[in-house]
Amino acid sequence: MRGTQSAGGVVPSDGDRITGEQKAAIEETFGRHVNRGQVRYLKAGHLDVLESRRQGIRFVDPVTGRQMIDCFTSAGCFNVGRHNPVVVAALEEALDSLDMGSAALTSTHQVALADKLAEIAPGDLSRVLFAAGGGDAVDGAIKLARAATGRTGIVSTVKAYHGHTGFALSANGKPHYRHYFEPLMPAFSFVPFNDLEAMRQVVGDHTAAILVEPVQGEAGIFPGERAYLEVLRSLCDERGALLVFDEVQTGFGRTGKMFACEHVGVVPDIMTVAKALGGGLFPNAAILYRDVEPMRSFVESNPNFHRSMVGGSDVGCRVSLRVIEYIEQEDLCGNAARMGGKLRAALEQLMGENPKIIRAVRGIGMMVGIEYIHEFLGPMMSDALAKRGVFAAYSGNAPQVMRFMLPITANTEEVDEVIAAIRGAIADMRRLLPLALPAAKLPFGLRLLNDERVQTSLFGAFRKVEDMFGGKER
Repeated sequence: MRGTQSAGGVVPSDGDRITGEQKAAIEETFGRHVNRGQVRYLKAGHLDVLESRRQGIRFVDPVTGRQMIDCFTSAGCFNVGRHNPVVVAALEEALDSLDMGSAALTSTHQVALADKLAEIAPGDLSRVLFAAGGGDAVDGAIKLARAATGRTGIVSTVKAYHGHTGFALSANGKPHYRHYFEPLMPAFSFVPFNDLEAMRQVVGDHTAAILVEPVQGEAGIFPGERAYLEVLRSLCDERGALLVFDEVQTGFGRTGKMFACEHVGVVPDIMTVAKALGGGLFPNAAILYRDVEPMRSFVESNPNFHRSMVGGSDVGCRVSLRVIEYIEQEDLCGNAARMGGKLRAALEQLMGENPKIIRAVRGIGMMVGIEYIHEFLGPMMSDALAKRGVFAAYSGNAPQVMRFMLPITANTEEVDEVIAAIRGAIADMRRLLPLALPAAKLPFGLRLLNDERVQTSLFGAFRKVEDMFGGKER
């Protein structure tokens, strides 16, 4: 077997077939050096796949040799597909003459990307600050809002996800992410998403910014209602606050428009982008903001207020520019709208046929979620789908919701494959539910089944039994 030598043995090259025993050895080494709990969690949730031979909407499971359709895309990093040859060529070309560049210097490559971002951005978002990733971009946006307004209050939403860095972590709307590290940044408050009355009650003369995702992703794929986003805009104008849209997951064609806020025609004061901007090859992120006072004068007086040594790198900007051009040239926004509509219609039909399994179908463009009746159905469906060649993950903030976020390059035949796999997995659930539902009806049974730690232990035990009787190379 080809591969590279490490202290733990030979690490296989991409494309190599490996045995179940070799996979177990890789996981053991990962657990020893990186995170053993992560291995247990992924295995319990049937998400413990190694990615090999990545191309288009697929990768290969090196243990089984099975092609897997990627419906997770690392929460939207792979909008233009896995290992897109056009983007790979842009990276190779950049590497012929470039490196990352010196962050503090003027860069012609930053100029080219910033000019393109200003061209495609909604409204008058014409100023650009580069960042290392999504959380870093949200950090910079919050700092900019506080500095420009002279206020401290940040209003976020319940179950919002904005990243794991300092300011961004403080804005996460699920206590699970925050409570180990409290006290965090002060003056953050949370209100239910799409609840205008709750927002009106907390936004005042102390509020620097309202920070929202136009479509909540980790919370379970909840699109912002038109009236909600429109009133947020007017509320900020009325009370002197800034409107910040986190489009890290929704940007660059994911929802059927270049940016999700374009569906409702609402332009924020600040917008963060990342993930798909790097084409899944070279990470990059940016903060887009309006060329107005006092933001303009603050940034120009404090050019180093948010500095990244890697965001906006010369190589990264060359790749990001090609990603945007590819999305435009191939009309991937239109494709996401068409294919997402096809997928959503099929899932709504399945919901009508399976009311005891599916509670709701939500989404916009190629950002679609199925909400199951019970949380424990998330891991069970991940396993059923994996066995049918589809890799799909349930939401971190809502385990009962499974996200289907295919690359927006997916064609009709590929979407049909996914629909057929989901239909088959639902049929599998109908056979398994008679075993699980009695436990859910017992006192505390449902609470235990829906508890993440119990799920990890219980489904981890199931996986051990499956491996014993079904073989390790399933």
